[in-house]
Amino acid sequence: MAQLQDKIAIVTGAAGGFGEGIAKLFIQEGARVLLADLDGAKAQKVAAELGPNAKAVQCDVSKGDDVRAAVKACVDAFGPPDIVVNNAGTTHRNQWMLDVDEATFDRVFNVNVKSIYHMAQAVVPSMRERKGGVIINVGSTAGIRPRPGLTWYNASKGAVNLMSKSMAAELGPFNIRVNAICPVMSATGMIELFLGAPDTPENRAKITASIPLGRMSTSEDVAAAALYLASDAGRFITGVELPVDGGRTI
Repeated sequence: MAQLQDKIAIVTGAAGGFGEGIAKLFIQEGARVLLADLDGAKAQKVAAELGPNAKAVQCDVSKGDDVRAAVKACVDAFGPPDIVVNNAGTTHRNQWMLDVDEATFDRVFNVNVKSIYHMAQAVVPSMRERKGGVIINVGSTAGIRPRPGLTWYNASKGAVNLMSKSMAAELGPFNIRVNAICPVMSATGMIELFLGAPDTPENRAKITASIPLGRMSTSEDVAAAALYLASDAGRFITGVELPVDGGRTI
């Protein structure tokens, strides 16, 4: 039997990268998924490719009204969500910390951190009422073993990682599980920002040299971890930071 049969999920940042991979695998495993993304047109295109169990909505996760509207769209299309994956994220260019302007700092924290606050406000009351739910926050190895050049991004992901643990402690009595997935760098649309340099084989090699398994993460790697944490296989797992990093954080 499919691992997420008849489950309803929301995945943010689902028009590409990790989010698209998670949405695709969840649907393959029997879930109905609302794809929320800042790029509404791209999310619609992905949803169309994934079939009738996928719906898309344009959503700026840094705005509470948008998040509430996305949750309502999920309820209207499929029902209240059993699973929420807070995947949407952004970064600043890899650079000296004092060169990141305040507007960029605010955007990083609003998208990476405040979005989870907005989503919790929108979905936890229903999950609490139904005595169950799964929240998966996409953190990062950057929040575990930070490196120079991405200080404010690292800090935002450190907040996501710790927030996930605290949410797990507070929501556990209501049978709501909360975990963080912490990927190492992937060849997604933000790779040049993370590198602070052109995306060349030479620059990628500098990254993979620090990963014992010798490669970057993929959307399939992250989706497999999300499936485990969302499914009954992970029913006793809550409050973990799960590195999907090929050993990067050893």
